[in-house]
Amino acid sequence: MRKVIIIPARYGSTRFPGKPLALLWGKTIIRHVYERALASEIEEIYVATDDERIFNEVISFGGKAILTSKEHTCGTERVAEAVNILGLDEEDLIINLQADQPLFPSEYFSLLIKPLLFSSDIHMSTLATPIKNLKDLENPNRVKVVLDKEGRALYFSRSSIPYFVPSGKEPLYLKHIGVYAYTKGFLDKFISLPPGDLEASEKLEQLRALEYGYKIAVTVVPKEVPEVDTPEDLEYIKTLKEEEL
Repeated sequence: MRKVIIIPARYGSTRFPGKPLALLWGKTIIRHVYERALASEIEEIYVATDDERIFNEVISFGGKAILTSKEHTCGTERVAEAVNILGLDEEDLIINLQADQPLFPSEYFSLLIKPLLFSSDIHMSTLATPIKNLKDLENPNRVKVVLDKEGRALYFSRSSIPYFVPSGKEPLYLKHIGVYAYTKGFLDKFISLPPGDLEASEKLEQLRALEYGYKIAVTVVPKEVPEVDTPEDLEYIKTLKEEEL
């Protein structure tokens, strides 16, 4: 079984055009993400991009990159094209690492893939972390997730879920960390499915898997993973102290 990290990266972000090439502490964001992937000890790592500027940047620092179509509507489709270019087999394991996570902890990669290695009824895995402030809970760009007793996703939402009735038990709110692992076989199946109503409503791809009855394992991790969605997010990361990284 091959284990491969694919980092989908596009230049034309609506909220932050050129984001992968923005500088953070003297390196581009895409280089930070790639170096975090290298620290995982997974040998095969590729950036999948539709832009020659990103492609050339990855090559310039010694990374591996794959040019993909400009027609993809989401990162998962870009990952699927890259995987087929690489000729992976159905049982090979793929990690879809977002190109806007320059501080992704290297120790989280093994936690991410573990459910797929030890449970045959899990189709996909991801991560979440406890929400520590009200701002994140109320922010629709910070996706929330609720789990069953086995640690599998019941639902993902941009709303603050579960709803808390003051007379009840205060819940542990979980923020979804947007990184995924699955086999090539499941990825092919996933992108062949028509988008569901919940996905269309919330604009969350992972809901497609739940709507069609597939199981997503969610491992809860202690450390936050800051994401760069906007220039303001990048400025915030620059203010973090070493012990917060």
